[in-house]
Amino acid sequence: MSDSRDFPGSGLMLFILGAAVVALTTPKSGPELRSDLKDLGIRVRDRARRLGQDLCATADEMADGVTRG
Repeated sequence: MSDSRDFPGSGLMLFILGAAVVALTTPKSGPELRSDLKDLGIRVRDRARRLGQDLCATADEMADGVTRG
């Protein structure tokens, strides 16, 4: 049986969900909420970029191992 922690993006999805719940359930003014959501979007983008870079690096390493092996 597969564990959800085996999927590299599961942590990112949990982060997005948790941050969105906090951002949307905290009473704030419109400008504050928009600012928080913008910051959340930037953090999600940066985290997704790092995840993508890690996945590419891992794929490159695996490809190198296959071509050498």
